[in-house]
Amino acid sequence: MKNLFLNLLKDEEGQGMVEYGLIIALIAVALIATLQTTKGKIHNMYTESNQKIDAAVPIGPQ
Repeated sequence: MKNLFLNLLKDEEGQGMVEYGLIIALIAVALIATLQTTKGKIHNMYTESNQKIDAAVPIGPQ
């Protein structure tokens, strides 16, 4: 039983997957933070573009 417990402590299988998971989580947090800080600017950019297109392209029969 003691040897089984020691073997489990020494087992490093899966360590790489945990590290990859932590890296992916860090990237996700950074991406979410970036999007939260820039969402207003992105929204304004699309709204301004939409207004310019609406002003340039007449809607309905002439």
